[in-house]
Amino acid sequence: MNEYPGTGTIVICDFDFLKAPEMVKRRPAIVVSPRLRQRDNLCLIVPCSTTEPRRIMPYHYLLRMDDPLPHPYDSGEHWVKCDMLYTVATSRLNFPFIGKDANGKRIYDIRQLNAGQMRGVKAAILHGMGMSELTEWLV
Repeated sequence: MNEYPGTGTIVICDFDFLKAPEMVKRRPAIVVSPRLRQRDNLCLIVPCSTTEPRRIMPYHYLLRMDDPLPHPYDSGEHWVKCDMLYTVATSRLNFPFIGKDANGKRIYDIRQLNAGQMRGVKAAILHGMGMSELTEWLV
């Protein structure tokens, strides 16, 4: 990825460098950090899964999508795993790929979560970090 994705942007992350029970394989993720000085090539993300957790916890956030992501991520529901924060290089990230235009140029699905969705993700992150009491301060 040549540009820093904004906070709340849905990206595809290559998690192939990790081992189970860590997050593995390519999957959607949500950027949760802003661009920080001296960290242009790193960002903080939370991964998503289409598999519902066996036991839903406060650190899980159900992201419903009226307009699904492109195949193979085209589920209407994604579980955001907010207990699994990762700092990754932007080189591991891509926008979801839609296809190519008539000239062969790649087309990407670039979208961001709305303010309410981001508030839900942030609250779930705080629960996952054991800081549930801070959720009342989210705006």
